[in-house]
Amino acid sequence: MEKKAPFMITQARPEDAAALLDYLKCVGGETDNLSFGPEGVPLDVEAETQYLAVQVASKDNVQYLAWADGQIIGDASLNRKPRRMSHRGEFGISVRKAYWGCGAASALMEAILAFAVENGFEQINLEVRSDNLRAIRLYEKFGFRKLCTFPAFFKLNGQYIDFDLMNRDMR
Repeated sequence: MEKKAPFMITQARPEDAAALLDYLKCVGGETDNLSFGPEGVPLDVEAETQYLAVQVASKDNVQYLAWADGQIIGDASLNRKPRRMSHRGEFGISVRKAYWGCGAASALMEAILAFAVENGFEQINLEVRSDNLRAIRLYEKFGFRKLCTFPAFFKLNGQYIDFDLMNRDMR
């Protein structure tokens, strides 16, 4: 891999909304591993700004960004489940393809796990394409284990894609 510029991890802030939405469109166009494509997520800048503003002081939801050369190169989020599942959180992560292997995903994972410990999460769940071995290795490195395979989780261009459901027990 080519040596990349150093990166920095920050908590997402309301003023990052436009850059984050642009990043999501970019990363969505680079891989079929995410639940969205080059269209990004269905939020406008105002809605994303409000969403990030609520997260700033939250103990239930957080989003971290990896930055290099003045641009977002990765993001990771953790969202606490409601009610009887409030001991659990749902995790998601993405990194721009040009920065795969530079350590940004591990740094984002470390930030998420620190937030989870600090805020009393007992379990973290995630879903990953069963053929995304690079991501699965990352998750296993940080203590996640496969619970089961969900067949036909995605349907992409007429093809069914299986996903593994993974869990990290924090108790």
